[in-house]
Amino acid sequence: MALPGLKVITLTDAAANRIKDIIAKADRPIVGVRVGVKNGGCAGMSYTMEYADSINPLDEVVEDKGVTVLIDPKAVLFLLGTEMDFQTSKMSSQFVFNNPNQTSACGCGESVAITPATPPALQSVG
Repeated sequence: MALPGLKVITLTDAAANRIKDIIAKADRPIVGVRVGVKNGGCAGMSYTMEYADSINPLDEVVEDKGVTVLIDPKAVLFLLGTEMDFQTSKMSSQFVFNNPNQTSACGCGESVAITPATPPALQSVG
């Protein structure tokens, strides 16, 4: 689905280290984490993350900084070009998605509005 040479998602060192931590502490063998988007929330969509026990045939597989991130095929165009970070503040520790396709977010930060990317190879030639 993705374009050759273009990663759907990239990871900061902090995100990669946190995912390595999660995999090491998982209560069962997992191959990585699966990232997706779902409808819901006040801004329209929210990011999802879950343990991935196996790679689904349609998953977009991203290997970055020694970890495996699987992208739900329905989320690829929503996540194209996204950088995944892990940030810790006095109030919380969380994964943060720096997504160029995100058009707005709600005040709580749990919900976002995302416009699907249209890679040049997918745009119609006029």
